Amino acid sequence: MKRLTHTTYNALRRVIHQQQQQPPTAGRAKPLSTRSFPALFVRGGTSNGLVIQRRDLPPQDQWHAILPAAMGAPDPHGRQLNGMGGGLSSLSKICVVAPSARPDADVDFTFVQVGIRDGTLDLAGNCGNMSSAVGPAAWDWGLVADREAKVRDVDVSDGRGRGGGDGGGGGYREALVRVFNTNTSKIIHSRFRVRGRDDDDDDDDNDNSNKPPVYDHEGDYAMDGVPGTQSRITLSFLDPAGAKTGKALPTGNPIDVLHLPDGSRIPASLVDVSNPGVFVRMSDLGIRDADADPATFTPQTVESDSELKARLEVIRQAGAAKMGLDPNTESVPKIVLLFPRSEGSSSSSSDAVDIRCLALSMGQAHKAVPLTLALCLGAAANMPGTVAAQVRRSRGEDGTSGPVVIGHPSGTVEIGATFEDGRIVSADLLRTARVLMRGQVYY
Repeated sequence: MKRLTHTTYNALRRVIHQQQQQPPTAGRAKPLSTRSFPALFVRGGTSNGLVIQRRDLPPQDQWHAILPAAMGAPDPHGRQLNGMGGGLSSLSKICVVAPSARPDADVDFTFVQVGIRDGTLDLAGNCGNMSSAVGPAAWDWGLVADREAKVRDVDVSDGRGRGGGDGGGGGYREALVRVFNTNTSKIIHSRFRVRGRDDDDDDDDNDNSNKPPVYDHEGDYAMDGVPGTQSRITLSFLDPAGAKTGKALPTGNPIDVLHLPDGSRIPASLVDVSNPGVFVRMSDLGIRDADADPATFTPQTVESDSELKARLEVIRQAGAAKMGLDPNTESVPKIVLLFPRSEGSSSSSSDAVDIRCLALSMGQAHKAVPLTLALCLGAAANMPGTVAAQVRRSRGEDGTSGPVVIGHPSGTVEIGATFEDGRIVSADLLRTARVLMRGQVYY
């Protein structure tokens, strides 16, 4: 029997894929022709999840029959052993990507948070960590039109090296992908390193001389929460204020007093930049700064204190109502505990840190920090009068100028924000991402 060549195999694969993508009969929804779909399994920042092309899924109103099962949800045990999820909110994520018809975007991106225990699909907000994987995936899939025109040469003469770290020299090529996030109706610019193709790349033939470059994850940029080094991805969230409510400060106040059902009152800053957040001082919860040392006050500390978790959820829901959001939507807003940096020995309390935080996402204490929430906190720390600005370490005479270094349970993240006449033009940060696997996901 004649053996299939790599080229013939890929040709057959394309024919089968085209047959599966034939338009449905008029008046009928597209049928689910198989029990699997092609996808990438990726790490984006400090999260893991699936990246799927929109064309490989049925209409959105049928996603509930597919995506939870693919991620191993619902799982009453909270482990997601029967799917691609990892039993944590940061490991139960999906990105759906398609070419965009917008003049200011190359691709459209819908983020889906999959409920671990109940299997719900939450599309209320975006995930900044997983956003870092969207540009490279869309680029290598060929979803970006006129790719060569979106590549520039970067001259590295300042010692930053291949990935923007400390070593190396010379230069590299950098691609730009403009991403429209459908959850927040905001534009994200993703810039990342690319290289020429080689024989190891997944392609239909061996002639790579005239083909567009591919994403290059190798580099020397180190990111807290992820071992090793890789090339950096620069994410710029354009005009990020009012992602869900239309305003950076939905109530117009830098601080609001939340009235809780038990009669207590908690001052909080309600801020909507990239994703809405409810920011509360640890000291206002009766937790002294001395008791909030990062070496001892950890996500596990919160997870083991059911009374504290319940109180934080009540505060989150009160903040949601004040912002005009649905209190029953778990993903937005998120609640963040703030406390000043300390002089302890952990990385998140080093001298470089301006403010420390511990965030909860989907009812779980986060082991790092949700990236869109870090963007929100970075912006809030530059807004006079907010809880974040009051807690932040002063870096200048005004105390609220320049980038903000945020300490979190896994390390630090630096957020840059550009303001013009009091308006947030963009919020910027660095991430890394890597494809871990490509193939068929069964549901």
